[in-house]
Amino acid sequence: MRNIQYFWRHPLAEQVREEGRREGRAQARAEIVLRILQRRQIDVPADLRDRILASTDLDELGTWLDRSYEITEAGELFGDVC
Repeated sequence: MRNIQYFWRHPLAEQVREEGRREGRAQARAEIVLRILQRRQIDVPADLRDRILASTDLDELGTWLDRSYEITEAGELFGDVC
């Protein structure tokens, strides 16, 4: 039992948990972007959907999230200026 308790407090275990939380936040943010676009009736082609879902950069996803409220076409999501 002692080894199990030590493992959960080990820096490597903490790092793995943090990476998992970060991946979960990224996935959730990507799904929110897609949901907003869907609710706004903006068609998202499969290649763009895949690009959104593949992103793990929370800053990038945050930018896309902000843009998702203003764009009129899915491709604008990735532009420098909307």
